[in-house]
Amino acid sequence: MMELIRFNAARCTLCGSCIEKCPFGALSMTESGIAVNDACRMCGVCVRSCRESAISFEQKAGEINKEEWRDFLIYVEQERGDIHPVAYELIGEARKMAEKVDYRVNCVLVGGKGTAENAKKLLEYGVNEVYVYEHPGFEGFRADCYANAIADCISEKKPSSVLIGATSLGRSLAPRLSTRFHTGLTADCTTLDIEENSDMVQIRPAFGGNIMAQIMITKSRPQFATVRYRVMDKAKKVEHPSGVVEMRKVTELMLESGIQVLASEILEKKQSIEEAERIVAIGRGVHNEEGVQLCQELADALGATLAYSRPMVEQGIGDQLHQIGLSGHTVRPKLIITCGISGAIQFTSCMKGAETIVAINKDPAAQIFASANYCIVDDLYEIVPRLTALLKNRKED
Repeated sequence: MMELIRFNAARCTLCGSCIEKCPFGALSMTESGIAVNDACRMCGVCVRSCRESAISFEQKAGEINKEEWRDFLIYVEQERGDIHPVAYELIGEARKMAEKVDYRVNCVLVGGKGTAENAKKLLEYGVNEVYVYEHPGFEGFRADCYANAIADCISEKKPSSVLIGATSLGRSLAPRLSTRFHTGLTADCTTLDIEENSDMVQIRPAFGGNIMAQIMITKSRPQFATVRYRVMDKAKKVEHPSGVVEMRKVTELMLESGIQVLASEILEKKQSIEEAERIVAIGRGVHNEEGVQLCQELADALGATLAYSRPMVEQGIGDQLHQIGLSGHTVRPKLIITCGISGAIQFTSCMKGAETIVAINKDPAAQIFASANYCIVDDLYEIVPRLTALLKNRKED
Protein backbone atom coordinates (compact mmCIF):
# COMPACT_ATOMS: atom_id res chain seq x y z
CA MET A 1 0.00 0.00 0.00
CA MET A 2 2.88 2.37 0.64
CA GLU A 3 3.46 2.64 -3.10
CA LEU A 4 -0.07 3.93 -3.58
CA ILE A 5 0.40 7.03 -1.40
CA ARG A 6 2.35 9.97 -2.79
CA PHE A 7 4.11 12.71 -0.79
CA ASN A 8 4.90 16.03 -2.44
CA ALA A 9 8.29 16.95 -0.93
CA ALA A 10 8.04 20.54 -2.21
CA ARG A 11 4.83 21.14 -0.27
CA CYS A 12 5.48 19.01 2.82
CA THR A 13 6.66 21.06 5.84
CA LEU A 14 7.31 17.95 7.98
CA CYS A 15 4.88 19.28 10.57
CA GLY A 16 4.02 15.73 11.66
CA SER A 17 0.27 16.31 11.63
CA CYS A 18 -0.36 13.27 9.41
CA ILE A 19 1.68 11.09 11.78
CA GLU A 20 -0.40 12.19 14.76
CA LYS A 21 -3.73 11.74 12.97
CA CYS A 22 -3.02 8.31 11.45
CA PRO A 23 -5.26 5.86 13.39
CA PHE A 24 -3.09 2.86 12.48
CA GLY A 25 0.38 4.16 13.32
CA ALA A 26 1.39 3.67 9.71
CA LEU A 27 3.44 6.87 9.30
CA SER A 28 6.81 7.74 10.79
CA MET A 29 9.48 10.41 10.42
CA THR A 30 12.75 9.30 8.82
CA GLU A 31 15.90 11.06 7.61
CA SER A 32 14.53 11.12 4.08
CA GLY A 33 11.05 12.30 5.09
CA ILE A 34 7.79 10.64 6.05
CA ALA A 35 7.63 6.88 5.51
CA VAL A 36 4.62 4.55 5.27
CA ASN A 37 4.69 1.03 6.68
CA ASP A 38 2.55 -2.10 6.25
CA ALA A 39 -0.03 -0.91 8.78
CA CYS A 40 -1.45 1.57 6.24
CA ARG A 41 -5.13 0.91 5.46
CA MET A 42 -5.46 3.71 2.90
CA CYS A 43 -8.26 5.23 4.98
CA GLY A 44 -7.45 8.75 3.73
CA VAL A 45 -7.15 10.43 7.14
CA CYS A 46 -3.61 11.64 6.35
CA VAL A 47 -4.75 13.10 3.02
CA ARG A 48 -7.58 15.03 4.65
CA SER A 49 -5.52 16.23 7.62
CA CYS A 50 -2.62 17.65 5.59
CA ARG A 51 -2.99 21.46 5.59
CA GLU A 52 -0.50 21.81 2.72
CA SER A 53 -2.23 19.23 0.47
CA ALA A 54 1.10 17.42 0.24
CA ILE A 55 -0.35 13.89 0.40
CA SER A 56 -2.42 12.16 -2.25
CA PHE A 57 -3.38 8.70 -3.38
CA GLU A 58 -1.22 7.61 -6.28
CA GLN A 59 -3.93 5.51 -7.89
CA LYS A 60 -6.42 7.81 -9.58
CA ALA A 61 -8.60 7.23 -12.62
CA GLY A 62 -6.48 7.26 -15.74
CA GLU A 63 -3.14 7.38 -13.94
CA ILE A 64 -2.43 3.69 -13.43
CA ASN A 65 0.25 2.08 -15.56
CA LYS A 66 -1.27 -1.28 -16.49
CA GLU A 67 2.12 -2.64 -17.57
CA GLU A 68 3.25 -2.55 -13.94
CA TRP A 69 0.39 -4.84 -12.91
CA ARG A 70 0.60 -8.31 -14.45
CA ASP A 71 -0.59 -11.87 -13.93
CA PHE A 72 -3.46 -13.44 -11.98
CA LEU A 73 -3.50 -13.91 -8.23
CA ILE A 74 -5.99 -16.38 -6.75
CA TYR A 75 -6.85 -16.41 -3.08
CA VAL A 76 -7.03 -20.09 -2.10
CA GLU A 77 -9.43 -20.65 0.76
CA GLN A 78 -8.89 -23.49 3.21
CA GLU A 79 -11.78 -25.34 4.78
CA ARG A 80 -11.39 -27.90 7.55
CA GLY A 81 -7.69 -28.21 6.88
CA ASP A 82 -8.03 -28.74 3.12
CA ILE A 83 -8.34 -26.58 0.02
CA HIS A 84 -11.86 -25.40 -0.81
CA PRO A 85 -12.83 -26.85 -4.24
CA VAL A 86 -13.72 -23.40 -5.62
CA ALA A 87 -9.98 -22.67 -5.79
CA TYR A 88 -9.49 -25.29 -8.51
CA GLU A 89 -12.29 -23.71 -10.55
CA LEU A 90 -10.66 -20.28 -10.24
CA ILE A 91 -7.31 -21.72 -11.33
CA GLY A 92 -8.93 -23.35 -14.36
CA GLU A 93 -10.60 -20.11 -15.46
CA ALA A 94 -7.46 -18.03 -14.82
CA ARG A 95 -5.35 -20.40 -16.92
CA LYS A 96 -7.74 -19.98 -19.87
CA MET A 97 -7.50 -16.19 -19.67
CA ALA A 98 -3.75 -16.19 -18.98
CA GLU A 99 -3.06 -17.87 -22.32
CA LYS A 100 -4.66 -14.95 -24.17
CA VAL A 101 -2.42 -12.27 -22.62
CA ASP A 102 0.71 -14.27 -21.75
CA TYR A 103 0.16 -13.97 -18.00
CA ARG A 104 1.14 -16.28 -15.16
CA VAL A 105 -1.28 -17.77 -12.65
CA ASN A 106 -0.24 -17.42 -9.02
CA CYS A 107 -1.97 -18.24 -5.73
CA VAL A 108 -1.86 -17.01 -2.15
CA LEU A 109 -2.75 -19.00 0.98
CA VAL A 110 -3.12 -17.72 4.53
CA GLY A 111 -3.54 -19.99 7.54
CA GLY A 112 -2.06 -21.97 10.39
CA LYS A 113 -0.18 -25.25 10.47
CA GLY A 114 -0.54 -27.30 7.30
CA THR A 115 -0.98 -24.34 4.97
CA ALA A 116 2.37 -24.90 3.25
CA GLU A 117 1.52 -28.56 2.67
CA ASN A 118 -1.76 -27.57 1.05
CA ALA A 119 0.10 -25.10 -1.15
CA LYS A 120 2.10 -27.94 -2.71
CA LYS A 121 -1.13 -29.57 -3.93
CA LEU A 122 -1.76 -26.59 -6.21
CA LEU A 123 1.44 -27.00 -8.23
CA GLU A 124 0.13 -30.00 -10.18
CA TYR A 125 -2.67 -27.80 -11.54
CA GLY A 126 -0.28 -25.63 -13.52
CA VAL A 127 0.13 -22.60 -11.25
CA ASN A 128 3.44 -20.74 -11.40
CA GLU A 129 3.97 -19.48 -7.86
CA VAL A 130 2.17 -20.07 -4.58
CA TYR A 131 2.70 -17.52 -1.81
CA VAL A 132 2.20 -18.87 1.71
CA TYR A 133 1.56 -16.94 4.92
CA GLU A 134 1.65 -19.61 7.61
CA HIS A 135 1.49 -18.71 11.30
CA PRO A 136 -0.38 -19.93 14.40
CA GLY A 137 -1.94 -16.46 14.55
CA PHE A 138 -3.84 -17.25 11.37
CA GLU A 139 -5.61 -20.25 12.91
CA GLY A 140 -9.30 -19.51 12.50
CA PHE A 141 -10.48 -16.90 10.01
CA ARG A 142 -10.25 -13.28 11.07
CA ALA A 143 -11.04 -11.03 8.13
CA ASP A 144 -8.75 -8.16 9.16
CA CYS A 145 -5.69 -10.37 9.65
CA TYR A 146 -6.21 -12.28 6.42
CA ALA A 147 -6.71 -9.00 4.56
CA ASN A 148 -3.42 -7.72 6.01
CA ALA A 149 -1.49 -10.70 4.64
CA ILE A 150 -3.11 -10.74 1.21
CA ALA A 151 -2.72 -6.97 0.85
CA ASP A 152 0.99 -7.41 1.57
CA CYS A 153 1.21 -9.93 -1.26
CA ILE A 154 -0.73 -7.73 -3.67
CA SER A 155 1.38 -4.66 -2.86
CA GLU A 156 4.62 -6.47 -3.69
CA LYS A 157 3.56 -8.76 -6.54
CA LYS A 158 1.20 -6.30 -8.28
CA PRO A 159 -1.23 -8.73 -9.95
CA SER A 160 -3.46 -7.39 -12.69
CA SER A 161 -6.45 -9.41 -11.44
CA VAL A 162 -7.33 -11.02 -8.11
CA LEU A 163 -9.90 -13.85 -8.07
CA ILE A 164 -11.67 -14.93 -4.88
CA GLY A 165 -14.33 -17.58 -4.33
CA ALA A 166 -17.77 -16.16 -3.51
CA THR A 167 -18.02 -18.17 -0.29
CA SER A 168 -19.04 -16.67 3.05
CA LEU A 169 -15.35 -16.12 3.80
CA GLY A 170 -14.56 -14.72 0.36
CA ARG A 171 -17.46 -12.30 0.46
CA SER A 172 -16.08 -10.90 3.70
CA LEU A 173 -12.53 -10.64 2.40
CA ALA A 174 -12.91 -9.26 -1.13
CA PRO A 175 -14.51 -5.87 -0.33
CA ARG A 176 -11.91 -5.19 2.37
CA LEU A 177 -9.13 -5.69 -0.16
CA SER A 178 -10.70 -3.71 -3.00
CA THR A 179 -11.34 -0.82 -0.62
CA ARG A 180 -7.71 -0.76 0.49
CA PHE A 181 -6.51 -0.51 -3.08
CA HIS A 182 -9.20 1.94 -4.16
CA THR A 183 -10.22 -0.21 -7.07
CA GLY A 184 -13.30 -2.06 -8.32
CA LEU A 185 -14.87 -5.34 -7.27
CA THR A 186 -17.42 -7.37 -9.21
CA ALA A 187 -19.23 -9.89 -7.03
CA ASP A 188 -20.77 -13.25 -7.96
CA CYS A 189 -19.44 -13.46 -11.51
CA THR A 190 -20.75 -16.27 -13.67
CA THR A 191 -18.40 -15.76 -16.64
CA LEU A 192 -14.93 -14.22 -17.00
CA ASP A 193 -12.95 -13.19 -20.07
CA ILE A 194 -10.06 -10.86 -20.80
CA GLU A 195 -9.22 -8.23 -23.42
CA GLU A 196 -5.82 -7.87 -25.09
CA ASN A 197 -5.11 -4.80 -22.93
CA SER A 198 -5.58 -6.93 -19.76
CA ASP A 199 -9.02 -5.52 -18.87
CA MET A 200 -11.01 -8.41 -17.46
CA VAL A 201 -14.59 -8.80 -18.69
CA GLN A 202 -16.64 -9.72 -15.63
CA ILE A 203 -20.14 -10.99 -16.40
CA ARG A 204 -22.84 -11.35 -13.79
CA PRO A 205 -26.64 -11.14 -13.56
CA ALA A 206 -27.95 -7.66 -12.76
CA PHE A 207 -31.28 -5.95 -12.08
CA GLY A 208 -32.69 -9.01 -10.39
CA GLY A 209 -31.24 -11.30 -13.02
CA ASN A 210 -33.12 -9.68 -15.90
CA ILE A 211 -29.90 -8.85 -17.75
CA MET A 212 -26.34 -10.17 -17.85
CA ALA A 213 -24.06 -7.21 -17.19
CA GLN A 214 -20.53 -6.99 -18.58
CA ILE A 215 -18.40 -5.06 -16.11
CA MET A 216 -14.83 -3.86 -16.71
CA ILE A 217 -12.38 -2.06 -14.45
CA THR A 218 -10.47 -0.02 -17.00
CA LYS A 219 -8.74 2.71 -15.00
CA SER A 220 -7.40 1.06 -11.86
CA ARG A 221 -5.56 -2.06 -10.74
CA PRO A 222 -5.81 -4.68 -9.45
CA GLN A 223 -9.17 -5.93 -10.72
CA PHE A 224 -11.11 -7.86 -8.07
CA ALA A 225 -13.79 -10.45 -8.81
CA THR A 226 -15.56 -13.08 -6.74
CA VAL A 227 -16.90 -16.21 -8.44
CA ARG A 228 -19.53 -18.62 -7.17
CA TYR A 229 -18.65 -22.23 -6.47
CA ARG A 230 -19.68 -24.76 -9.16
CA VAL A 231 -20.04 -22.13 -11.88
CA MET A 232 -16.80 -22.88 -13.75
CA ASP A 233 -14.84 -25.95 -14.79
CA LYS A 234 -12.20 -27.33 -12.49
CA ALA A 235 -8.57 -26.98 -13.61
CA LYS A 236 -6.93 -30.06 -15.06
CA LYS A 237 -3.62 -31.39 -13.80
CA VAL A 238 -0.51 -30.83 -15.91
CA GLU A 239 2.01 -33.51 -16.79
CA HIS A 240 5.14 -31.62 -15.76
CA PRO A 241 4.47 -29.14 -12.93
CA SER A 242 7.09 -26.40 -12.72
CA GLY A 243 5.65 -24.07 -10.11
CA VAL A 244 7.25 -23.13 -6.80
CA VAL A 245 6.07 -22.39 -3.27
CA GLU A 246 7.33 -19.17 -1.67
CA MET A 247 7.08 -18.79 2.11
CA ARG A 248 6.23 -15.19 2.98
CA LYS A 249 7.28 -13.30 6.10
CA VAL A 250 4.49 -12.83 8.65
CA THR A 251 4.83 -9.63 10.68
CA GLU A 252 3.27 -8.72 14.00
CA LEU A 253 1.31 -5.97 12.29
CA MET A 254 -0.41 -8.55 10.08
CA LEU A 255 -1.60 -10.41 13.16
CA GLU A 256 -3.06 -7.37 14.92
CA SER A 257 -6.81 -7.67 15.01
CA GLY A 258 -9.86 -6.09 16.55
CA ILE A 259 -11.47 -9.53 16.59
CA GLN A 260 -10.98 -11.86 19.54
CA VAL A 261 -11.86 -15.53 19.17
CA LEU A 262 -13.36 -16.72 22.47
CA ALA A 263 -14.26 -20.25 21.41
CA SER A 264 -14.63 -22.34 18.29
CA GLU A 265 -16.52 -25.51 17.46
CA ILE A 266 -16.38 -27.76 14.40
CA LEU A 267 -19.90 -28.33 13.13
CA GLU A 268 -20.96 -31.53 11.46
CA LYS A 269 -20.57 -31.04 7.74
CA LYS A 270 -23.63 -31.84 5.67
CA GLN A 271 -23.58 -32.36 1.94
CA SER A 272 -24.17 -29.05 0.22
CA ILE A 273 -26.73 -28.80 -2.57
CA GLU A 274 -23.84 -27.46 -4.66
CA GLU A 275 -22.20 -30.88 -4.45
CA ALA A 276 -25.30 -32.94 -5.25
CA GLU A 277 -25.02 -35.17 -8.33
CA ARG A 278 -28.79 -35.54 -8.81
CA ILE A 279 -31.44 -32.94 -8.04
CA VAL A 280 -35.23 -32.72 -8.25
CA ALA A 281 -36.19 -29.03 -8.17
CA ILE A 282 -39.73 -27.78 -7.56
CA GLY A 283 -41.36 -24.46 -8.39
CA ARG A 284 -44.72 -22.71 -8.20
CA GLY A 285 -46.31 -25.36 -10.41
CA VAL A 286 -46.24 -27.59 -7.32
CA HIS A 287 -49.36 -26.18 -5.71
CA ASN A 288 -49.68 -28.08 -2.46
CA GLU A 289 -48.21 -30.54 0.03
CA GLU A 290 -49.37 -33.42 -2.12
CA GLY A 291 -47.22 -32.14 -5.00
CA VAL A 292 -44.22 -31.65 -2.70
CA GLN A 293 -44.62 -35.22 -1.44
CA LEU A 294 -44.81 -36.57 -5.01
CA CYS A 295 -41.56 -34.79 -5.90
CA GLN A 296 -39.92 -36.00 -2.69
CA GLU A 297 -40.80 -39.58 -3.59
CA LEU A 298 -39.29 -39.07 -7.05
CA ALA A 299 -36.12 -37.69 -5.45
CA ASP A 300 -35.94 -40.65 -3.06
CA ALA A 301 -36.38 -43.15 -5.89
CA LEU A 302 -33.67 -41.39 -7.86
CA GLY A 303 -31.29 -40.97 -4.92
CA ALA A 304 -31.50 -37.22 -5.49
CA THR A 305 -31.66 -34.06 -3.39
CA LEU A 306 -34.88 -32.05 -3.33
CA ALA A 307 -34.34 -28.37 -4.17
CA TYR A 308 -36.55 -25.32 -4.48
CA SER A 309 -36.98 -22.15 -6.49
CA ARG A 310 -37.11 -18.82 -4.67
CA PRO A 311 -40.94 -18.48 -4.72
CA MET A 312 -41.27 -21.82 -2.95
CA VAL A 313 -38.85 -20.79 -0.21
CA GLU A 314 -40.70 -17.49 0.21
CA GLN A 315 -43.91 -19.49 0.69
CA GLY A 316 -42.26 -21.43 3.49
CA ILE A 317 -41.88 -24.61 1.45
CA GLY A 318 -38.20 -25.56 1.66
CA ASP A 319 -35.25 -23.63 3.03
CA GLN A 320 -32.56 -21.38 1.56
CA LEU A 321 -29.90 -24.05 2.02
CA HIS A 322 -31.68 -25.98 -0.75
CA GLN A 323 -32.64 -22.99 -2.90
CA ILE A 324 -31.34 -22.69 -6.44
CA GLY A 325 -30.98 -19.19 -7.85
CA LEU A 326 -29.21 -15.86 -7.50
CA SER A 327 -30.29 -15.51 -3.89
CA GLY A 328 -29.59 -19.19 -3.25
CA HIS A 329 -27.00 -21.56 -4.71
CA THR A 330 -25.45 -22.47 -8.04
CA VAL A 331 -25.48 -26.18 -8.94
CA ARG A 332 -23.86 -28.37 -11.60
CA PRO A 333 -25.31 -31.85 -11.08
CA LYS A 334 -25.14 -34.71 -13.53
CA LEU A 335 -28.95 -34.68 -13.62
CA ILE A 336 -31.60 -32.16 -12.62
CA ILE A 337 -35.35 -32.63 -13.03
CA THR A 338 -37.37 -29.43 -12.71
CA CYS A 339 -41.03 -29.74 -11.76
CA GLY A 340 -43.36 -26.80 -12.29
CA ILE A 341 -40.56 -24.26 -12.73
CA SER A 342 -41.15 -21.51 -15.29
CA GLY A 343 -37.46 -20.90 -16.01
CA ALA A 344 -36.74 -17.29 -15.09
CA ILE A 345 -33.11 -16.31 -15.64
CA GLN A 346 -32.63 -15.93 -11.89
CA PHE A 347 -33.06 -19.70 -11.67
CA THR A 348 -31.68 -20.99 -14.97
CA SER A 349 -28.41 -19.03 -14.72
CA CYS A 350 -27.61 -21.02 -11.58
CA MET A 351 -28.30 -24.52 -12.96
CA LYS A 352 -27.46 -24.31 -16.67
CA GLY A 353 -24.15 -26.11 -16.04
CA ALA A 354 -25.95 -29.38 -15.31
CA GLU A 355 -25.01 -32.27 -17.62
CA THR A 356 -28.63 -33.27 -18.22
CA ILE A 357 -31.72 -31.12 -17.64
CA VAL A 358 -35.21 -32.62 -17.69
CA ALA A 359 -38.06 -30.10 -17.49
CA ILE A 360 -41.68 -30.91 -16.61
CA ASN A 361 -44.22 -28.14 -17.17
CA LYS A 362 -47.71 -28.10 -18.63
CA ASP A 363 -47.12 -24.72 -20.29
CA PRO A 364 -45.53 -25.37 -23.72
CA ALA A 365 -44.23 -21.79 -23.77
CA ALA A 366 -42.39 -22.06 -20.44
CA GLN A 367 -38.90 -20.55 -20.56
CA ILE A 368 -37.39 -23.56 -18.82
CA PHE A 369 -37.70 -25.59 -22.04
CA ALA A 370 -35.08 -23.37 -23.70
CA SER A 371 -32.52 -24.68 -21.21
CA ALA A 372 -33.65 -28.30 -21.03
CA ASN A 373 -32.23 -31.35 -22.80
CA TYR A 374 -35.53 -33.20 -22.41
CA CYS A 375 -38.89 -31.41 -22.34
CA ILE A 376 -42.06 -32.97 -20.93
CA VAL A 377 -45.15 -30.85 -21.61
CA ASP A 378 -47.71 -32.34 -19.24
CA ASP A 379 -49.23 -32.10 -15.78
CA LEU A 380 -46.54 -32.95 -13.22
CA TYR A 381 -49.20 -34.50 -10.98
CA GLU A 382 -49.64 -37.12 -13.69
CA ILE A 383 -46.03 -37.47 -14.86
CA VAL A 384 -44.07 -37.48 -11.57
CA PRO A 385 -45.87 -40.53 -10.05
CA ARG A 386 -45.32 -42.45 -13.30
CA LEU A 387 -41.61 -41.62 -13.32
CA THR A 388 -41.34 -42.67 -9.68
CA ALA A 389 -43.07 -45.97 -10.41
CA LEU A 390 -40.76 -46.65 -13.36
CA LEU A 391 -37.69 -46.05 -11.22
CA LYS A 392 -38.96 -48.28 -8.41
CA ASN A 393 -39.84 -51.07 -10.82
CA ARG A 394 -36.42 -50.82 -12.43
CA LYS A 395 -34.73 -51.23 -9.04
CA GLU A 396 -36.86 -54.26 -8.25
CA ASP A 397 -35.92 -55.84 -11.60
